[in-house]
Amino acid sequence: MSKKEQEFTQLATTILKEIGGSANVTSVTHCMTRLRFNLKDMSIPDDAKIKKIPKVLGVTRAGGQYQIVIGQTVNEVYDAVVKSGNLTTAAPVDDNNPTKSNVSKEKFTWKGLGSTILNKLAGSLTPTIPILIAASIFKMLVAVLGPSMFNVIGTKSDLYQLFTLVGDAGFYFLPIIIGYTSAKQFNTSPILGMFLGAIMLDPNLVKIVNAQKPFTVYGIPMHLVNYSSTIVPIILSVWLMSYVNRFFEKWITASLRTVFAPTLTIAVMLPLSLCVVGPLGGFIGDFISQGIISFGKMGGIWAVIGIAIIGAIWEFLVITGMHLVMISAMMLVFAQHGFDNFVSVGALAASFSVAGMCLGAAFALKNKEEKALAFSYVVANLVGGVTEPGLYGVAIKYRRPFIGMMIGGFCGGLYAGITHVTMYTLVPVANFLSLTGCVGGSFINLVNGIISAVVAFIGAAIATYLLGIKEEATA
Repeated sequence: MSKKEQEFTQLATTILKEIGGSANVTSVTHCMTRLRFNLKDMSIPDDAKIKKIPKVLGVTRAGGQYQIVIGQTVNEVYDAVVKSGNLTTAAPVDDNNPTKSNVSKEKFTWKGLGSTILNKLAGSLTPTIPILIAASIFKMLVAVLGPSMFNVIGTKSDLYQLFTLVGDAGFYFLPIIIGYTSAKQFNTSPILGMFLGAIMLDPNLVKIVNAQKPFTVYGIPMHLVNYSSTIVPIILSVWLMSYVNRFFEKWITASLRTVFAPTLTIAVMLPLSLCVVGPLGGFIGDFISQGIISFGKMGGIWAVIGIAIIGAIWEFLVITGMHLVMISAMMLVFAQHGFDNFVSVGALAASFSVAGMCLGAAFALKNKEEKALAFSYVVANLVGGVTEPGLYGVAIKYRRPFIGMMIGGFCGGLYAGITHVTMYTLVPVANFLSLTGCVGGSFINLVNGIISAVVAFIGAAIATYLLGIKEEATA
């Protein structure tokens, strides 16, 4: 075992000990920077003790999870946690018999309903981020290399068409992709979840919808809804399917279960999905996306101030994990409208304000080790695309820099609002690649997007430096 592996194992062992051991862990997963534990007893961990563990940047309790911020080495630490605690990435689900899963069910309470919804929503959508990033980059390449900007490749060229279809596929087939991820969250068959998503995208169903002629499912009138690039309909459908499938798995004898359980599940879900929850989900998705777009279209001082406020408070959402809800809404907007001129614009400014805050802190700090760490957080943000090391290692640790970061995010968002910056692709990372989201409209839109990022970066750096830092950590 290498020295690095030993360090990760030691860190994992210490973390497990402080959270009550593997016996207290229902499941564990991770995002780009955090270990995310579902614990049986949330009262066991002592936040103050865990924050003092070397290599731990911070702790937060959000969405019913106990989240430990690690930073860019979270993958290695996660593997060590799983190995040391003899855990699995998620409670195993038997696709042929989901009712036999060893997932411990949490007792339902109205108080915990909000946290449960956030958990399921985040768990369903977070795994899709790599696909969205890749698809967005290909869409960006089409816009940059195509006639709308540098005109390097023509619209009829094979490369242009290839990049276009790859970029579109990442969004068009979301119902199938989320059919899989949401099924794992709702403890049902991922294959049936994908099948349900595929039914929604079947070319024959698309033809029926496009023809706008009445159609029935078992005699029940079907709402003519195009489900391509949608999110909410498949999540609601899979949630409902989880109960239907469990019912058949429980009551059909074992010798017939393999054939009849999936068949009857889909047979029951056809009217429920296509006539009830699918259209309802489509309405909810349209309502959310139209609402966000309408804010951006309001114009005037209120829209500008709104974007600036998002730039100022976005990182609060990141700390609490609530940003995943907003990213979900942004996914709806981009999938259904192809652009966003409100939330994602403020978020762009906010991500660069974190890097600026870290730079300002690096110049203000006297301790050489802390100064070096602050500089490393700038690189982690602008190159690695993660803001949490800076948030926990600087903003929360010293507190005053949080104000500088908010000032920078506000200023960057204010400039973006005044110049009507619009994002044309969703790039859910916080590094320089997020600027490619501004590509797709006019060239001046990209220029103003870059300027807004620079304003946020420089504004946060200057404000943080002028506010000063008390060297004694307060976290």
